Amino acid sequence: MATAVLVLLAASCFAVAGLVGSVPVPLTQLPAALAELAGGAGSSLAATLLDLRLSRALTAFVTGASLALAGVMMQALLRNPLADPYTLGISAGASVGAVAALLFMAPAWAVDASALAGAAGVSALLYLLARRGLDGAASVRGGARLLLLTGVVLSSACMAMVTLMLSIAPESRLRSMIFWMIGDIAGAPVRATPWIVLAGVLVFALRSARSLNVLAVHDGAAATLGVRVGPTLQKLFFCSALLTATAVASAGSIGFVGLIIPHALRFAFGADHRVLIPAATLAGGTFLVLADTLARTVVAPQQLPVGVITALVGAPVFLYQLHRLRSA
Repeated sequence: MATAVLVLLAASCFAVAGLVGSVPVPLTQLPAALAELAGGAGSSLAATLLDLRLSRALTAFVTGASLALAGVMMQALLRNPLADPYTLGISAGASVGAVAALLFMAPAWAVDASALAGAAGVSALLYLLARRGLDGAASVRGGARLLLLTGVVLSSACMAMVTLMLSIAPESRLRSMIFWMIGDIAGAPVRATPWIVLAGVLVFALRSARSLNVLAVHDGAAATLGVRVGPTLQKLFFCSALLTATAVASAGSIGFVGLIIPHALRFAFGADHRVLIPAATLAGGTFLVLADTLARTVVAPQQLPVGVITALVGAPVFLYQLHRLRSA
């Protein structure tokens, strides 16, 4: 039931994203514009606007869905409800790669490739430094603590490198660097790779939902209850790192999506990962599509970075969630 409601909300948010903008598309013109796009024509103004907005909405949806799903997996991996996709420094590694490419005026595809390479490099280094915590030999809590501390150190080192590059960058390039670090969907093309990664990780997460429930409730006795702790932790790490890397490479560092969405859904539907995983995927994509729609319309024709909107919405929502959690 919850999944069906979220599917309807996701479809509605795409309709809103297509109709709303500095030049609105009348609802009466929507069927004709969709027919034009389906036929491959798209010559009218309504069809052109709809094509541009829906392409951007698709990128926003897969990015938000990836971040929310990575947040669920990261919180299960680290046994920490405050964890999010950026906790382990993977986003900071992507920032190093992207800012370095922007500093040297690389083309757009090279910026994306550099961000992905930076995220992959930090993920590999993190695994090498903290693999003892992921092999199942240590306790689940002890392994999570080692992984978390290692990630915090790597994140600090990466952000120091980013600060150094920002301090020596020419003023003409600072705006693009800062926009990328805040998170921006504008200009991000629709790619098949994030959708393939999201689909593959979602299948794995759904198949592992029962094991995640056991780890959440009986972490000390998970192995005796049939959970292969070491391989499960390793797969959680690699899948969440892959989701984060593809999302950050596509749209930059967009905060709070992977933090507030899992919390909100736990309050609404409970902590069962069999429900939480698909719900977070749909809700994360819906939230980022709506945030991006607001970012390009609130001060139209000027567009805001979507990361600003997610932070302005996410910070008070998360504080309210913390208050609810403490009251409970």
